[in-house]
Order: sequence, then structure tokens, then C-alpha cells
Amino acid sequence: MWKKELFIELAKPDKNWISRWVNTSEFVDDYSQLELLNWLSWGRRSSSLAKKYIIEVDKTKTSGVKIDRIRLNWFNNSKTKHITQSIRADIKKEIWKKRCIVLGTNRSCDHKVEVDHKDGRKENLEIMNTKTQTIDDFQPLSKPANDAKRQFCKKCKETWIRYDAKKLWYTISYTKWKAEYEKWIGCHWCFWYDPIEFRKSLKFIWN
Repeated sequence: MWKKELFIELAKPDKNWISRWVNTSEFVDDYSQLELLNWLSWGRRSSSLAKKYIIEVDKTKTSGVKIDRIRLNWFNNSKTKHITQSIRADIKKEIWKKRCIVLGTNRSCDHKVEVDHKDGRKENLEIMNTKTQTIDDFQPLSKPANDAKRQFCKKCKETWIRYDAKKLWYTISYTKWKAEYEKWIGCHWCFWYDPIEFRKSLKFIWN
């Protein structure tokens, strides 16, 4: 079996073309061919797997080099080839002028403001394309707040359970919907997607 088919069999992508995170420690026995002896040779951009799926990797926190786990995140086609983590310069310039919407700090404080993708999963094609993204797709967060959000989003990706705002002593968990993450809804109505809108919505709920 080709390595492409081996990894797909191991990762088991769902109907939305998204797989579970596969730890590299699972590359044993029948899947030993996937062992990363030469980086991610079978998942390079030119590989047949990368031509079919968008491949995401998660590196070890200590060295920042070694790959710990891999997953398939949606199908790859002409629309997804422009996906990038980059944020347009004009958007960053405007966001940097603002205060963190969670802690209230700004760039003059110890914790500089970072430009945060509201959509923690970063799966929206328009947002991940510098030609189509808008300033409303981003928000100012201090590094501590952004680091916290990143961990909560990571947990949501792993469990498909959204962050519960009651952990921050709010009286509700989400402004709409339920705990289970649904791809067609996305990150909307979670506290971390837009803390300002979350707080504004509370007055309507309480009323």
C-alpha cells in the first residue's frame, strides 16, 4: 500500500475531509513505513497526499522542530491553494492601535497586542486569503490572552466541544447553539470568537 493510502487509513478523515490528529508514535507495525526519517517526505507539497488534502502538522513545544502529530484538514483544490497564515499589513496596522479586548492592555504595556484570527480553527477560505480577508475577521488580544485562546481552541479541535464561558464566571456557556462544535456554524457564539459581541449579547439574553 502506498504511504498516501496508509496515512488516510490511519487518520480516517470524515465526510468533511477532516481527520483526527495522528501522533507520530503511531507509525509502527503496519504503519511503520510512515516513520518520519526524512522530515515529512511523503507529505510534501508536491506529494499526491498534499495535492488531495491540506496537511497540518503540530511540532514539539520544546524544540519547535520535531513533528509530534499530523492531520488532514479539508480537501485541497484551486480555491485552497491561496490559504495562508499571513494577515494583510493594513489590517495589522489598525489592530495594533487597539487595546486587548480581554485585558485592556495596549502596545505601551508589558504585553503587546497581537492580531488574532477570530476563527480559531482557521478553516474559512476567505479569511485565510489576504486578498479577501477583512479587518472584521480579526481582533486585538494581548499575548497572554492569545496564548490562552490558542490552547482552548486546540482543545476544541481535539474534542469538538466548544469553550465553556462559565469558566470565566459568565452565567451562560455560549450565546447560541450548544456545546458540540458544528462545522457549518463554525466558531460563532463562543466567547473567544468575539468577546465584545459575547458580552453585548448578554443584555438581550438577560432581558
